[in-house]
Amino acid sequence: ECLPDRYDDGGFSGGNLDRPALNRLLEDIKSGKVDCVVVYKVDRLSRSLLDFSRIMETFDKHGVSFVSVTQQFNTTHSMGRLTLNILLSFAQFEREIIGERTRDKIAAQRRKGKWTGGIPILGYDVDRSNPSPKLVVNAEEAVQVRRIFTLYQELGSLLPVVLEVNKRGWRNKEWKTKGGIQRGGKEFDKCSIYALLTNPLYAGLIRHKDLIHKGEHEALIESEVFDAVQKQLTKNGRGKGNELINKHGALLKGLLHCTACDRAMVHTFTRKDEKLYRYYTCTNAIKNGRGSCPSPNLPAAEIEQAVIQQIRAIGADVEIQNQVAKQMKASTTKQLEELQTNRRQLERQLSRDHAEIGKLAVLHDPTGATSARIADLHVRITKCESDLVRVIATLAEIERHATDKANIAESVLNFESIWEALNSREKSRLIRLMVSQIEFNAEDTSISVSFYPDALRSLTVNRKDDAA
Repeated sequence: ECLPDRYDDGGFSGGNLDRPALNRLLEDIKSGKVDCVVVYKVDRLSRSLLDFSRIMETFDKHGVSFVSVTQQFNTTHSMGRLTLNILLSFAQFEREIIGERTRDKIAAQRRKGKWTGGIPILGYDVDRSNPSPKLVVNAEEAVQVRRIFTLYQELGSLLPVVLEVNKRGWRNKEWKTKGGIQRGGKEFDKCSIYALLTNPLYAGLIRHKDLIHKGEHEALIESEVFDAVQKQLTKNGRGKGNELINKHGALLKGLLHCTACDRAMVHTFTRKDEKLYRYYTCTNAIKNGRGSCPSPNLPAAEIEQAVIQQIRAIGADVEIQNQVAKQMKASTTKQLEELQTNRRQLERQLSRDHAEIGKLAVLHDPTGATSARIADLHVRITKCESDLVRVIATLAEIERHATDKANIAESVLNFESIWEALNSREKSRLIRLMVSQIEFNAEDTSISVSFYPDALRSLTVNRKDDAA
């Protein structure tokens, strides 16, 4: 008796298991609704030998037979399984060959300057009337693209361009997927403007990996203009932010947070009259303009000094010591709860894996699939045991070292003794070891410093070790 439903994954690749009908079939098998699976050819079920092995494990576990209409074999015998594995190996080989040929074809087409697909870009439409799709100019959008390049040359910076194009109501390319889903049509930001300005398609070129080829489509931007914009982008240092931040040893790198926007505040700088001015700026303001964030540009030296003074104040103010101790206790409690939960999960996983190995060990399986599964379980057990040892050790360490006001005051003394001897990058590393986050509140211009539970404890322990 056949089930009334067909499990048909038309349009989905047989190279993976992420297919709705196949997943529905496996669920029905686990529910006991299926006794036999019939396919036209083996590679219609899967072209991956590893995936097929997993599917067959599910079939065997639930007593489901497997039949291929056009290929004769019997999976109840070792020879039949060998035949099946050989067929699957060739199916996987065929899939890999097709993939290689497709990649080679794309490379060859791009060398000829042909557009080989992808997300449509502003300024062009895709003409699919020919066997090989082509990019054709969208006259209205082309005017916008040319103006964006001109604006960047006039304004000299990405953010003013973003503000101007959004003010004009221009939007990213709007398009539909093959499934009819609407995409794009969003406002520009710095990333999308940068991607547009650096896209060689606008200069009539086609990129393939690291190579650039002359395209068969019409260029929207003259090569001289495109090259000039690339030089200007390079001069402005786009994409080299991390190097610049590290170069100037920003103490609060990765720590400062704008509470109003719930965004990070990053280290930036500007030069005027040969003098360097450093700031911390909200990423929301950088991306969408100054008006999008209430937090001002914070002078780097001032905010860094304010944080250092907060750390130093802990040693002299009992009330601050109480607040820090309370904060660290709450953080430690949360950390302990997370570790205990992780420990229970690892212990349950180990129990399940050992139980599964016990069941598999008594099975007779000539295919070797069971042995492979046992080997996988042993690898997972080894990792779980290693993770469990680490979790238990961390729990013991936290519980052994309780932090109180005396520890906090002593650790600040240690901080004072080493701080002035460090260079700027060493100071930055020390701050990141101690502080988990610094929040800036634009409403009252206050800053709040959160410490790692182990940080001040570590300074105290190290000081005692040095004294010994």
